[in-house]
Amino acid sequence: MAADEIHHLLLYDYVEDMADRRGPYRGPHLERIKAERDAGRITTAGAFDPPSGAAIVFAGVDRAYVEAFVAADPYVVAGLVASWRVQRWNLV
Repeated sequence: MAADEIHHLLLYDYVEDMADRRGPYRGPHLERIKAERDAGRITTAGAFDPPSGAAIVFAGVDRAYVEAFVAADPYVVAGLVASWRVQRWNLV
């Protein structure tokens, strides 16, 4: 499989009061996602409704890259992500 065909799904579970707490971190969080999307490394991203969590699809990067993204995500740094996981995703 070519590197650009590799996909990883990043799943976040947010803290219960996410809607109330995310304000100061939302802009920087979305800017990072936009930069990754513009670079072609994120194909799709979005929060669940209501905001209990989110899903982000990475393409052409390895798991370590996704984990580095998580470690620097303003939501994670601020303690707004209760848990997260990365899954290799085989698209059909």
